[in-house]
Amino acid sequence: MLFFTLTLLLPGLGWAQQQNPKPLLITVDLKKKAQTINNFGAAGCWYAEGIGKHWPAEKKERIAELLFSREVDAQGNPKGIGLSAWRFNIGGGTAEQGDSSGIRDVNRRVEGFLNNDGSYNWNKQPGQTWFLQKAKQYGVENLIAFANTPPVQYTQNGLGFKTTKDYRSNLQPDKYEAYTNFLAEVLRHYEGKGLGFKYISPVNEPQWDWTGKFGEAKQEGTPWQNPEIARVVRALDNSLTTKKLATQIILPEAAKLTYLYGEKAPAARQTQQFFGKGSPSHLGNLKHVPPLVVGHSYFTDEGDSAIVAVRQQVADTARHYGVRFWQSEYSMLADGFREGTKARRTAMDCGLFLAKLIHQDLTVANAAAWQFWNAFEPGRAEFDTRYYLIALQPNATHTDGNYQQTKNLWALGHYSLFIRPGMHRLNINRSDKLNPVAAAQKVMVSAYTGQKGELVVVAINYEPEARNLQLAAKGMNKGTTYQRYVTTASPDDNLKRYPGGKLNQAISLPPRSITTLVVKD
Repeated sequence: MLFFTLTLLLPGLGWAQQQNPKPLLITVDLKKKAQTINNFGAAGCWYAEGIGKHWPAEKKERIAELLFSREVDAQGNPKGIGLSAWRFNIGGGTAEQGDSSGIRDVNRRVEGFLNNDGSYNWNKQPGQTWFLQKAKQYGVENLIAFANTPPVQYTQNGLGFKTTKDYRSNLQPDKYEAYTNFLAEVLRHYEGKGLGFKYISPVNEPQWDWTGKFGEAKQEGTPWQNPEIARVVRALDNSLTTKKLATQIILPEAAKLTYLYGEKAPAARQTQQFFGKGSPSHLGNLKHVPPLVVGHSYFTDEGDSAIVAVRQQVADTARHYGVRFWQSEYSMLADGFREGTKARRTAMDCGLFLAKLIHQDLTVANAAAWQFWNAFEPGRAEFDTRYYLIALQPNATHTDGNYQQTKNLWALGHYSLFIRPGMHRLNINRSDKLNPVAAAQKVMVSAYTGQKGELVVVAINYEPEARNLQLAAKGMNKGTTYQRYVTTASPDDNLKRYPGGKLNQAISLPPRSITTLVVKD
């Protein structure tokens, strides 16, 4: 039996020290595996279209490299964060409607492949397709398609959003098969181009009403009630079978994690509804539906106690119904990331909070996948980087512009670059017995292993003082070495390769930092 022991010691010279901190021992047993990791990803909606279609090659190629590359430069520093999933938005055709779409921001109107006569125009969405091609070229393992709305040709009001607040789907009642055949046809087209989608998500955040005043709507979207979701998934399962596609259906993309197990709404208690064997909406017997529930961590990030409590409920419910859990969308939409202050949060503050949410989703909710919304949006990289990994400064027509890396990008990279699909999270024991709530303001540690026996440890030092980490491994040669990658507030420390060492050497964790250790025997 192989054990790893991590010891948290006094900080080294050069950083402030606490008086007489107690050592922390963290024991990891490689045989005590938790969930299998499926992927880490991000979405390209909506700005992939303008970048991929219009931006100069040098700029968009570097953006793709930042997101997808697993290579390192001459100094050993990663060139990108090596995402293993990429989410592609199948548009509803609101871009072709122009101002008649009722969506205010022209950049959030999305082209559609369906023509009014029922034929298809595969020249649409070339910018998003460019990013799909780059993801494939870089070896991204999981391409995921999702739809926020059915095509406008199939909606009740001819729009990509609702104008009646009744929490019912905008899809015409006799168009379920037409909608799912459309989705399957899009999947078949891309498979023919060598861009096969492993997953398809036919509904998104079904709990929201997605209504808007005409001309002021923010984006495409429609609500769905649980019976409507069941109906569309059954129809899609049939469409995929008919077209001989292996793509799996993921659902329900719950708007908040709490809808996966509770709440009172037309789209609530969704794990029970879709995977409870006695439920009329049971979907667990369908060929293309894996035992998996998918939800979003938005609005469940206010305070460490609440963060942990919600995720414990998610894990308990998923375990009871025999399903896995994916976190498929998160950005700092609410103000939980401010952690009680009204002041602007620095880029590193945001990156640390993001790392903490990923840590809690993985270690408490047992997330098998974790995906960020959004890969890039207009904004700055210095403060309150709430919504994006890469901050865009586009020109007025979004045909060119500048971009900036954020600490969010590299915070996600501490997980996505090194924890690859098929690896397992490991259960750990802390000698200080701190629970996830107490540890959330101190040092958080998670560990992962793969088939080759490698060990990846991610340590988040949330404190303003430095800490040292001692990594010892029973059963491993004391000469075994580790590589170390660090992100701090310094502009130069973006998943930067720091000096490595041997297992019996102390490892410094800088103040307010994220460190990944890659250990190979």
